[in-house]
Amino acid sequence: MPRVVLVHPEIPPNTGNIARTCAATRTALHLVEPLGFELSDRYLKRAGLDYWPYVDLQVHPSWSAFTTAARKQSGRLIGFSKSGTDCYTDIEYAPDDWLLFGKETAGLSTDMLAACDTTARIPMAEPGVRSLNLSASAAIGLFEALRQIRS
Repeated sequence: MPRVVLVHPEIPPNTGNIARTCAATRTALHLVEPLGFELSDRYLKRAGLDYWPYVDLQVHPSWSAFTTAARKQSGRLIGFSKSGTDCYTDIEYAPDDWLLFGKETAGLSTDMLAACDTTARIPMAEPGVRSLNLSASAAIGLFEALRQIRS
């Protein structure tokens, strides 16, 4: 099953919504610190509703700690970014992939994208729109991966 990774998320309701999606799909959720909120934040809990017991949650203290842990396991790092090289639907996903999403205000850094095995973009028709909402992007990427894997 692919894993969703949020690198330095800043907005509690986005993370809560993604946690709910991960619970519903039985997808592990990895958070890379620093976070822009406390895990006890009421908005985070509210967005995740009472599904938190169903979330396979792992928190990594840093980007370096995450990459060390991820490289000890199998799977590609797939970074989602407006500047991604491949359309997210053109990637052939595997069950052990790591789907990485950056913080709301800046996305994944250049160094983080360079560490990825491939980068995905979600096309947007309007060039004036900087990005999609983080929880929408994570759901789009995860459900495409699951669609392919379960086909």
